[in-house]
Amino acid sequence: MPPGLLHQQVSSALANWQLDTAETLLGEIDGELPPAPADDRPAPPLASLARAWADTLRAELLVRRLRRAGYSLLGDPLVEGGPEQEGPLDLHGPVGAPGEAVDRDSRSESAMHAALAISLVRSARAAFDAQDDDLQRAAGLARHARIELLSRRVDAAMDEAVEAASLLDPALPPSPLLVHTLSSLAAVLADLELMPLALDYQRRAADVTAEAIGAAGTDSEAGPVDALAGEAATRLAALCAEVGEGLLDDGGADAAAPHFAEARDLAVRALGQLPPGLPGMLDAQVVHGWALVGLGEHAAARSLLTSVVSAAASVEDRALLASAELGLGRALRRSGDPRAADDHLATALANATEHGLPRLRRAALRELCTLHAELDDAARALPYLQAYLADELDRVDERRTRWVELFGRRKSLLETERAAGQLRRQAYEDPLTHLPNRRYAEARLDGLLSTGAVPALAVVDIDRFKAINDAAGHPTGDAVLRAVGQLLVDGCRDTDEVCRWAGDEFVILLPDTTSEQAERAMERIRRSIAAHDWSALGVEVPVRISVGIAQAARGDDRRTLFAAADGVLYDAKRAGRDRVVRLSGVTQTRAADAAPTTIDGQVAEAPPAIDPSPAADDAGPVEATEHVPASPPVRDVTASPLPEEQDEQPEDATGGFAPLLIEPAAEELAVHEPAVEGADVEPSAAEPPARTGSPLDELVGGPSAGRRLESAEPTAPVVGPSPSSAPMIDVPALTTGPDVIWGTGRSTEQVLALVREARRDHPQHPAVVVRASADTLVALATEHDAYTTMDAAAMSAAVGPVPEPVGRVGVLCASSGDTPIAAEAAFVARVTGTEVVRVDDVGGNRIRPLLTDRSLLTDVDCLVVVAGLDAALASVVSGLTEVPVVAVPTSAGQGASSFGGFSALLTMLNSAAPGVVVSNIDNGWSAGVFAARIARRTASLPS
Repeated sequence: MPPGLLHQQVSSALANWQLDTAETLLGEIDGELPPAPADDRPAPPLASLARAWADTLRAELLVRRLRRAGYSLLGDPLVEGGPEQEGPLDLHGPVGAPGEAVDRDSRSESAMHAALAISLVRSARAAFDAQDDDLQRAAGLARHARIELLSRRVDAAMDEAVEAASLLDPALPPSPLLVHTLSSLAAVLADLELMPLALDYQRRAADVTAEAIGAAGTDSEAGPVDALAGEAATRLAALCAEVGEGLLDDGGADAAAPHFAEARDLAVRALGQLPPGLPGMLDAQVVHGWALVGLGEHAAARSLLTSVVSAAASVEDRALLASAELGLGRALRRSGDPRAADDHLATALANATEHGLPRLRRAALRELCTLHAELDDAARALPYLQAYLADELDRVDERRTRWVELFGRRKSLLETERAAGQLRRQAYEDPLTHLPNRRYAEARLDGLLSTGAVPALAVVDIDRFKAINDAAGHPTGDAVLRAVGQLLVDGCRDTDEVCRWAGDEFVILLPDTTSEQAERAMERIRRSIAAHDWSALGVEVPVRISVGIAQAARGDDRRTLFAAADGVLYDAKRAGRDRVVRLSGVTQTRAADAAPTTIDGQVAEAPPAIDPSPAADDAGPVEATEHVPASPPVRDVTASPLPEEQDEQPEDATGGFAPLLIEPAAEELAVHEPAVEGADVEPSAAEPPARTGSPLDELVGGPSAGRRLESAEPTAPVVGPSPSSAPMIDVPALTTGPDVIWGTGRSTEQVLALVREARRDHPQHPAVVVRASADTLVALATEHDAYTTMDAAAMSAAVGPVPEPVGRVGVLCASSGDTPIAAEAAFVARVTGTEVVRVDDVGGNRIRPLLTDRSLLTDVDCLVVVAGLDAALASVVSGLTEVPVVAVPTSAGQGASSFGGFSALLTMLNSAAPGVVVSNIDNGWSAGVFAARIARRTASLPS
């Protein structure tokens, strides 16, 4: 039961202390609420919210009963009218049995009320905290703050109000619930004597209603909004009049006048907005009367308030009656009729005291004290003065100032904590699928391996995801990613963790799991995804996944484990997709049964996974299908076997996947052709060997280490060694990775599209973007998250896996004008796979650091010298070291005579210094790649 008509009826009954009426209404509400779930499943959000509001209002009812009995929520006796002599209630003692008749004023029933109220408050608070809607949480907290105030727990009320305020984001859209929450919070802050803050929040409520009126399109929509705006204006006018009375009592008539004038204008506006017959009309009239009294228009105020007093008595609204009596008493006293004023002020005091209205009570006491002082009746003025001073002890200026500061600090702290939590979620959560992201997966995997655990890792890739995007559009592709992520989660255990790695790739961490167990689980998930009804998302093409699995072994780190799992994933891709391939955790080779059977190019159904759960016992085996030559054929990729006479390689005593990352000797590589069923032809003995690994393979991607390549097509028997009849060797083209993506002259969308294409065509290399704008860099980091390596100074980014650094490159920058090009060269060298040392501002006579510390010139494998005005620096450096030098001329810092950098280029080209190669003008990219290739090759040579 969120705030609405029924909520207002119960709240009105509670405010007027009509507790039996409120209990009757709450009984009707309880009958309409859905029953709580019988098991441990959580209730639906709306049902949980309705129950939270019902519990909150019932808790307030019980607190008000306790208040009448003289106790607080915790069972402590209240000073005012409470039975202090009997001590606090025993909330843990026995209470009367259900149905047993007990005295309503007995300590036993009060204890029962207190215990039940505490339970209801806690359950309601937990339900509100579980809501995703911050506005609903804030509304519940504001109501709970009211409950704490009723129980005289000021600090608890302050905490609830602060948290509610921290949830009310200024960007929340206008709604009746927002107006209700802001007004409730303003009332709580006013009772906490934080009147400036109360005015701020009530003004915001009035502003929200003004926005809602502007957004209302028709008269039927504008009617309820006008009524809501009238109520908000009435409450703001009441606070303004109250502030004005406070200033007037302190002798500041001039300062009070603007507040009274504002209150009058707001009340008149409210009277015009409220429909006739609405109870809120009387509230607006009372506030109007207060404003008229403050402005000195006593005759008009007396006439207006006299009619309101009669009407308030008939509707039995005690708070309204107390306000009207107080205003009428003020008007009578200030117009020179103290005797008549005495009766009205005494009635206002009685109602305010009985119904727990502290601000009205203090105002009535002050008026009565002033009235009898003006009549020189000290005997009657003294008791009112003493009571007023006792109440004032709770609201001295020093405490009010301290609370304002405390409120601001607590609110700021809560907002900071909430922002920090949101940043933590953003850092470790993928925004599209709401799964943990790559950053979390890496940290989690490092944590597992550091403890000595041997988890299994599954790398999952959606097959031909680009075709899905092209056919159904990117929004549908996003929906497919979310659905696949959910299916992966549904198919895993509670201890497994599914993370989105990047793009259409996921990883699954399976603690304490062998590769065989992981294979069975992933095969079950693969089938569930293949059988899923994707047409509901508008996807006509089939959605399939390929999975590569590896189990950690002693000595593995995160990179090694992922490289192994990623390698077998590509084996699954090359073998035809839609399959699960595992790497043995014992031998560190591909499982013998990893190559699936194919029929006419389609993957035959594998035997069902053996599910360790009882539900999988009824799955029967699928008959094996006779092998038929595939069209097109699928290449079988295997790993170099380990020696049979030993379990581990001597050079890899720690085990792990390291043997897979070592390039074998050339004689270990062989080329074979698949046998063609029905052909009695032996393989040709004259087959040429497969191309051995190139030194550039680790830079630009060549044949995978430890793999044998076979022919792409089954061929007829070879007759003779004629070159024209020699078998065709399927050697993949040497890929050099994607070209650099220049951001200059391209929009952010164009750069993002080129990066996606480069990542799709060359997933093993990073896509390097240079000369990009700040907006483009932010967009890259947002889209690719942890896959992005960025350098703001270089205005560059690399999206994709960055190789491990091999070799060392030094980048020397002549002057500050050359810094952007030097930063670009250093960044490109780093993402190409080298360690980079950069030294800036070494041109001219600033070269002394290089002369003092020669290690900057000798402990590197290649040097990049970036210079414009000091173009001769490259020749000078070449004379100080034997390290190869790449000179980069720049067009910066030379004035009009530089000819766009040609003078620096000619200076470097005409140098007679040996060991210097020259790049073109401002080309840090080429210099960085060239230097990195030299450094990596030099470092890989035997010493």
